[in-house]
Amino acid sequence: MNLLGIGIDVVEVDRVKSSLDEFGERFINRIFTEDERAYCQKQKRPELHFAARFAAKEAIAKAFGTGVGKEIGWLDMEIFRKASGEPAVRLSGQGAVYADSRSVSEVKVSLTHAKHYAAANAVVMGV
Repeated sequence: MNLLGIGIDVVEVDRVKSSLDEFGERFINRIFTEDERAYCQKQKRPELHFAARFAAKEAIAKAFGTGVGKEIGWLDMEIFRKASGEPAVRLSGQGAVYADSRSVSEVKVSLTHAKHYAAANAVVMGV
């Protein structure tokens, strides 16, 4: 496997909370998949988990070198937890098509959050 790209992002939890409060479902539905929404909304402090997933999606887009947009959209990336608890990435739609065109074999992601910040890094591997 070859390293195709790495990305990192840090998000202020209060900015995500402000977007959740101000734009509600419109913001949530534009950025997060149904499964991500369900997971985050079950948590004691949903804004932490939304912020970490927002950071992860930004980090993934940076690792691809595209940013979020035409090649890979917000809903083309889903952050989920494996049975082990490890975060993982599922690409769909245009994101999966773009990854396939670049011979991407795996996207790894790591998340963290604290009281005020959430961060994530992503690694894109290819054959």
